[in-house]
Amino acid sequence: MSEVILEAADGAVIPLYVLADHETPAFLDAQPPFVQAAARFAEFRGRAGQVLAVPDADGVLERVLVGLGAAPGEAMAFRALAGKLAAGTYGIAQAPAELSRQDAALAFALGSYRFDRYRKAGGERPRLVADGVDVAEVRQVAHACALARDMINTPANDLGPRQIETIAREIAEQYAAQITVIEGQGLLEANYPAVHAVGRAAAPDRAPRMIEISWGEGGRPLVAIVGKGVVFDTGGLDIKPSSSMRLMKKDMGGAAHALALGRMIMAARLPVRLTVLIPVVENAVSGEAMRPGDVIDTRKGLTVEIGNTDAEGRLILADALTRASELQPALTIDLATLTGAARAALGPQLPPYFTDDEELATAIARHAEAANDPMWRMPLWKGYAEAVDSDIADLKNDPDAWAQAGAVTAALFLQRFAPPTPWAHIDIYAWNAKPGPGRAAGGEAQAIRGLYAMLRERFA
Repeated sequence: MSEVILEAADGAVIPLYVLADHETPAFLDAQPPFVQAAARFAEFRGRAGQVLAVPDADGVLERVLVGLGAAPGEAMAFRALAGKLAAGTYGIAQAPAELSRQDAALAFALGSYRFDRYRKAGGERPRLVADGVDVAEVRQVAHACALARDMINTPANDLGPRQIETIAREIAEQYAAQITVIEGQGLLEANYPAVHAVGRAAAPDRAPRMIEISWGEGGRPLVAIVGKGVVFDTGGLDIKPSSSMRLMKKDMGGAAHALALGRMIMAARLPVRLTVLIPVVENAVSGEAMRPGDVIDTRKGLTVEIGNTDAEGRLILADALTRASELQPALTIDLATLTGAARAALGPQLPPYFTDDEELATAIARHAEAANDPMWRMPLWKGYAEAVDSDIADLKNDPDAWAQAGAVTAALFLQRFAPPTPWAHIDIYAWNAKPGPGRAAGGEAQAIRGLYAMLRERFA
């Protein structure tokens, strides 16, 4: 992505006057008559979301007034601001003391995102000179979020298992990490049978694979990040209706988020060892596809009866979480576009997270709120655990209908494979179904900014 956050300007800078509503009248009283007249004409009162571009006597943009409303510390207002400014270079000339310029710069960068791979190049975008800001940190977080969104937005014909592997290799090379990739029949030899079972129906050039990135110095606590990488989900033999299949290019959103979060950790050089585990498959339909009623093996040794081939994400995560457990991590986080039930419970904007570690749950909630990257805790309700028991195998991937809580039962299934150390599962949607201020329709990065802030504090 082009840089929209600058350390210094290479030309004229248009000043931004960022105002809470209560301070706007006094500010306007002290301004030249042409500014006061423009504010009266536009009814600018510093309300949240108000933006007033004020030209000089020659019609050239001279300054911009930005309203924050009653929340002078609302840095995320800058996310919407990025889409309201004309091309040019801007700088904050005045802002409330409560406003974090670091957070404002990051919000501006996030709001500047556009996915234009398949469109003619657009015009220049507004840029922000960020005085007193760690520009490198802002850029690294914004770039990682843009990477996740680009991957999610890219259609499956251009982002298959091999392309995800290529992206993972590029990240590993950039940060001097080690990477191993196990592909196709090699998954059986390396004991990733569930990953193989889900992905074996795909075309040979889209064979399933297990990607593992390792980074960091020995002796440090290990953080394991696991991401679901289903590049396209037909539903398998339990095929989805067309309305449900339309967005299934985004079913690798967990893998995109895991790579983005891992990239943030490595770029910041957090004092941890990091392992990113990404099982990548296409849930295709062919004579090789797994069938309802099949029983498959998992890396942990537990058998799983396939009740529904469209509940494939938890199967590949089972093998990846087992691998994480073998590494004895201090903390494990998995991210997955896993269940429609999570959307039914909380909608597309609020991903649920599951953990039975109270300290971790509190830390996630606190940092999610501070980062304006919302998540909501849901319970690992033990009363539903028996809903994933099978009559002929250790588990089944389609829970009994009586339990109803599909996001909870999916998390309980994963818990059977998760490490005994602190673990959190985040069921993301990774998509903006409609555009909003500073939020383009399409792929969205969810939860990872809050998780990154939590990790920075936890392993400082």
